[in-house]
Amino acid sequence: MFNSKSTSDFDHLSKQHDESRQGEAVMLNIPSNTISRKLYIESYGCAMNFADSEIVASIMSEVGYQTTADYKEADLVFVNTCSIRENAEQRVRNRLKEFGAVKQKRPGMTVGVLGCMAERLKSKFLEEEKLVDVVVGPDAYRDLPNLVSQVDEGNRAVNVILSREETYADISPVRLNSNGISAFISIMRGCDNMCSFCVVPFTRGRERSRDPKSIVQEAQSLFDTGYREVTLLGQNVDSYKWKGTSGQEGQVSFAGLLEQVARINSQLRVRFSTSHPKDITDEVLYVMAEYNNICKHIHLPVQSGNSRVLQLMNRTYTREWYLDRVEAIKRIIPNCAISTDIITGFCTETEKEHEDTLSIMEAVQYDFAYMFTYSERPGTLAAKRYADDIPEDVKKRRFNEIVAKQQICSHQQLQKQVGHIYEVLIDGFSKKSDQDYSGKNSQNTTVVFPVDDHFRPGDYVQVIIERCTPATLIGKIVS
Repeated sequence: MFNSKSTSDFDHLSKQHDESRQGEAVMLNIPSNTISRKLYIESYGCAMNFADSEIVASIMSEVGYQTTADYKEADLVFVNTCSIRENAEQRVRNRLKEFGAVKQKRPGMTVGVLGCMAERLKSKFLEEEKLVDVVVGPDAYRDLPNLVSQVDEGNRAVNVILSREETYADISPVRLNSNGISAFISIMRGCDNMCSFCVVPFTRGRERSRDPKSIVQEAQSLFDTGYREVTLLGQNVDSYKWKGTSGQEGQVSFAGLLEQVARINSQLRVRFSTSHPKDITDEVLYVMAEYNNICKHIHLPVQSGNSRVLQLMNRTYTREWYLDRVEAIKRIIPNCAISTDIITGFCTETEKEHEDTLSIMEAVQYDFAYMFTYSERPGTLAAKRYADDIPEDVKKRRFNEIVAKQQICSHQQLQKQVGHIYEVLIDGFSKKSDQDYSGKNSQNTTVVFPVDDHFRPGDYVQVIIERCTPATLIGKIVS
């Protein structure tokens, strides 16, 4: 599997969760006797944005909003935005113009921008372009009812203050457009890594971890209501650390949290993303190896295979360090799939340094990857320090070489799984036929197999792999 759209370590999860969710409307079921107004939410970008939309829906449901899939009938329209890619920002602007056209016919409609673009472009939205009524950053969602009230009174409203404490741990997310089987759980917010190409530290603030007790309770509640897979989310999950407070238990590391969630029930699958190569520890790997229900897949963004470029990116590890971590993964968890993010054409990257990226792909043999050309983002350290000096035609050619390399690696990794039996969690019908089920194995590979009336979505089945396409395993259920 390969993907060419993301410039974030974290962005891959939104596609993994549901490939159709880019710019997706979300719906919420609330008893009709509490409804007074309708809310439409459209989310872009990373998995955290989709998880945040579930927080927003929960907050607004408390003040009587029911979500709708049709923005033309909504009283309140929110766009939850991403600043990672320039084209994502342009799509949001175009979408806001469409909402504005509807608003002219429905003057009572309120339009708001949430998330990373809200924090970064607040004045531009409110004053220069006048596209929106309310602008709210990722740490200010609790203030939404108050801000919407200000708009109802004829004012524009903004709150983009970043927090060192906010984790929304006490808010129960509303699972939007959920299949009832898989769910995200946010375990931390913000990021302390200052990768030179990334805007996240500026738009989401400093790193802070959530109380492990609330995380375990949320996972337990999901399992009790029928969910069978949770994905623990963080910009860098390996740096999760709960220090505790007076009267509470002591420090909890990510390895400790992972074990607590895995022990809820052996029938609850546990995934996580994203790991940072500088922080992933052997302790985490040994916990993964010990518990069968912790999925054997690690997303480990490399970004570049060359140490000098990694230093310019401020990734704080070298090629050798990265390969050592990969060796540890393969030694401790031999059946673990590894995926990655790769940026090609970063500032001053030479042809030899590009070849180093191709060679690390060959050495690791990634199961899948998310690949993209470097796109300068305003406000980042790279934009301030380095010239974006690689010609676009060179970027494109290098990108095509990386994609071609990953196509080969992905197909080879899939072919190795033919003839083996895997436990698969059924997600639903395949995209191509209601005669086939689709699900994922522990390694996060999509598996397609004929429907068996004895099983339904949410069940685990044993599937023998008979063949593969370039991105999918195909097999049949065995007893």
